[in-house]
Amino acid sequence: MSESEASLPPEPSQPAEPHPEKTEPTQTEQQTEPRQTEPRQTEPRQTEPRRIAVEGLELELREMTAADRDRMVEFARSLPWHDLLFLRREITEPRAVDAWIRDIDNGHVVTLLALDGDEAGTALAGYATLHRNELRWSAHVGELRVLIAPPYRGRGLGRALTQQIFRLALERGVEKMMARMTVDQKGAIATFEGLGFKPEAVMRDHVKDAEGNPHDLVVMALSVADFHRTLDAYGVTEAIGGSIGGQIGG
Repeated sequence: MSESEASLPPEPSQPAEPHPEKTEPTQTEQQTEPRQTEPRQTEPRQTEPRRIAVEGLELELREMTAADRDRMVEFARSLPWHDLLFLRREITEPRAVDAWIRDIDNGHVVTLLALDGDEAGTALAGYATLHRNELRWSAHVGELRVLIAPPYRGRGLGRALTQQIFRLALERGVEKMMARMTVDQKGAIATFEGLGFKPEAVMRDHVKDAEGNPHDLVVMALSVADFHRTLDAYGVTEAIGGSIGGQIGG
């Protein structure tokens, strides 16, 4: 560059095109801007009521609701005291059934009722409950509880309810099912063994009856996937998913 060029004043520069600056959104914009949230996992929708046939009886099978509170209390109070020893709730008390219904509403529990008769004179023949663990590290484990009224026992109702609960457990991601009963409930133990359950533990003197006599409690378990593979082998999975159309013993 020559000396004369160096002495020349600089040419006026053209004003730069203004670039839109990134501005922080206003409070109003922040409120209207859609939030990025984690996708919610939705619970399977409620099972539609259906009719099932067991040992010459046709029963309605549907999920329990708050409207069944008094019916459940009456049912529990009609059972022999010994039948209630394996339960986690004192379901002869209305407040305990209220807590049960809250757990149903919260998605922690699903209960299927088997009802006999028309709406005017419906009797609760039995129920099956799937109780899911709230802890993240045990969420794959569910506890099964089944109670059948004495007049309906030995007709295959307990087995039919259990099969349907297992279908719901599979839909909800449950991988292992637990069941508890006293060791002298031979009929219940035989039914669960027939379904493939195996004893995992015996808790000595774990419960007491109304007279204060202690009883051992046995814990049995079964893989939900194994259960469904067994049903496939016998060709009854389709019946369970549809109408549970017949008696399967027990």
